[in-house]
Amino acid sequence: MDLTQVIGLGVAGNFAHHLEQAGELEDFKDVVTADPEAPKGIFPFYLPGDEGFLGIYSIGREQLQLPAHEANAQVEPEIALLCDIFYDENKQVRDLLPKAFTTFNDCTIRKEGARKISEKKSWGPNSKGIGNKWIPIDRFEEGSVMDRYHLCSYVRREGVLYSYGVDAPLLGYSYFYDRLKVWLIEKMNGQRDFGPLEDIPAHLKRCGYPAEALISIGATAYTEFGEKHYLKSGDEIYVIAYDAEREKGDLTPSSTKVILHQQVS
Repeated sequence: MDLTQVIGLGVAGNFAHHLEQAGELEDFKDVVTADPEAPKGIFPFYLPGDEGFLGIYSIGREQLQLPAHEANAQVEPEIALLCDIFYDENKQVRDLLPKAFTTFNDCTIRKEGARKISEKKSWGPNSKGIGNKWIPIDRFEEGSVMDRYHLCSYVRREGVLYSYGVDAPLLGYSYFYDRLKVWLIEKMNGQRDFGPLEDIPAHLKRCGYPAEALISIGATAYTEFGEKHYLKSGDEIYVIAYDAEREKGDLTPSSTKVILHQQVS
């Protein structure tokens, strides 16, 4: 699957406590949402054809490359949706069709003073990570295959495996299924440049109104280890989605388990 022509968008603040643990609540102090449970907004992490840093394809599979400069980088374990985008005659997003999901590492630099979320999200090739397979979505609503899935993550450091993000059901996302889809369409059509957020309609136009989007829908809360430890060279990252009715959230491969495994360098 060629993702180089697919716009990459992320959701900020879609899991309870993540922004607090990541030290990013201050970034969103002026962003007011009508619903207190709503995410704060969406951000770009890859813009195909863009001439700036967001035009560099940043999604890797086996390697995570830390920035050349000293940086506090953390795993952000997420689920990513591959969606078809449908536009109306005025180039407004009319509908989104999530057709498959996988695991995603929206690795982020904890960088004070960043003007936009995207400045902490992408710094070159292999600054993100994506899982080893896709799970088809039968329907993006309650009763879907996604009901059964959980998300967990680990970091292996010096031979010891540490839980990095809490083991969480996908149904634990604040916004999910139709509630999330409606919100995403609203933001893709109406989010403007404000505070840490960017003008998403302008990005869609600049990218030639792409037919597909890869949307990472938010990071889970951290364990104590994940909250207090940044990545360093030599670490191994695992982000795992598993069918909780059939298997455990461990490193054992299976036909229904999605494993993202990256070596940090």
